[in-house]
Amino acid sequence: MKIVTDSGCDLHISREKIAELDIHVVPLVVDVGGKTFHEGVDIEPDQFYDLLVNSHTPAKTSQPSPGDFAKIYQQLAATDPEILSIHMSSGLSGTLNSAREAAKLVPQAHVTHIDTKTLAVAAGWQVEAAARAAKTGWAKERIIALTERISAASESLYTLKELKYLIQGGRIGHLKGLLATVLGIKPLIGVEKVKGTYVQRGQVRNFQRALEGLVDLISHQHEPHSALRVQVCHSNNPEGALVLHDLIDKAFKCSWLPVGRLSLVLGAHTGPSMVAVAYAPQSAFAEVP
Repeated sequence: MKIVTDSGCDLHISREKIAELDIHVVPLVVDVGGKTFHEGVDIEPDQFYDLLVNSHTPAKTSQPSPGDFAKIYQQLAATDPEILSIHMSSGLSGTLNSAREAAKLVPQAHVTHIDTKTLAVAAGWQVEAAARAAKTGWAKERIIALTERISAASESLYTLKELKYLIQGGRIGHLKGLLATVLGIKPLIGVEKVKGTYVQRGQVRNFQRALEGLVDLISHQHEPHSALRVQVCHSNNPEGALVLHDLIDKAFKCSWLPVGRLSLVLGAHTGPSMVAVAYAPQSAFAEVP
């Protein structure tokens, strides 16, 4: 079985490990500073954020075309027609729909699609677990059940310093965004599990309190010192990520994954200050090979 995903599902493992697990990543497209790039192919994060900060127009993102997915499905089906295609939330991107349309173009491929109902590292956890299970020879139905358990157990939270990019990209109303900016409001953002869309979990008046607020939200779901699998990421704010890492580490018994960069597709709409955390009970991963 082959595993296909998109770059909106962050995989913070080496390229060698991605190849070893036979994961095929189709890049999303970002347009910034009047130039178009394919994430993870022809632009690096530092270059992207330099362009974003200095651009006079909002960055734009787009999902891969059905043709992009059809090409990889066709290539993979030549050696193994069974394909598991795992993608960022359909509530946040049209990527899954493109992948489904692509499957119609390649009838020789037996493609099963999974909507992670999330994005970034929490989605990447599902992809990596599925790839490890497939490598071990698990049946498709068992792999799908594994991703569903991980999806149900995992949560993501985000915060950021400035609302400029959300306002520019139309993710927040202009007047509402300007008022929030004047008041210094920092949103606490999560991803709900029914449609996989963003939801506001709270708001505070400064960034340090926002980071503490993320930990408070985790504490509402998990007892202090619970055994959690945790990964902190950021768009271009390693200092904020380190502070959040230390706050969480003091509150829970953490199995840490490396601090990493968020998908540029997320950063394009939120700006460089975004800090995020994905977390789940460590027990949810007990069966992963």
